[in-house]
Amino acid sequence: MAEIIPFRPKPKATEEDSELDLLSAVDIAIRDLRDLSRRLRGKASRQQAEDCRQMLERAFNAAV
Repeated sequence: MAEIIPFRPKPKATEEDSELDLLSAVDIAIRDLRDLSRRLRGKASRQQAEDCRQMLERAFNAAV
């Protein structure tokens, strides 16, 4: 039989650890939308994801 080695428990996140600043959240959303727009099959869905990504990207670039 195999020896089972348990993972160490994940440290509890504090409230400060779980907060995400707005610019980081927008940056992540832009990348996610880019990936989604490549995988979506419907033309209208792809276009909507791409339009949303472009809008967020313009706002992000204006903010930084």
